[in-house]
Amino acid sequence: MRYKGYELAPAAQPLASGLFAANLVIQEEASPRARAFVFDALDYFFESELAIAYAARWGRMWIDDHRRPGA
Repeated sequence: MRYKGYELAPAAQPLASGLFAANLVIQEEASPRARAFVFDALDYFFESELAIAYAARWGRMWIDDHRRPGA
């Protein structure tokens, strides 16, 4: 999914406990020095869909807080 010039890749990692870890990779788009930001185990959920939704929402908030002015 794209959001304000970034590509977000939320994922749910199944754990031995039966929970799912909410993971996220945020990649800058259209930048000569594109960077990737990796966030593992943002939180834990009983359902994979909830983990993915949380990671996506968390990523959008992170981008809003960390975007360069004018970007």
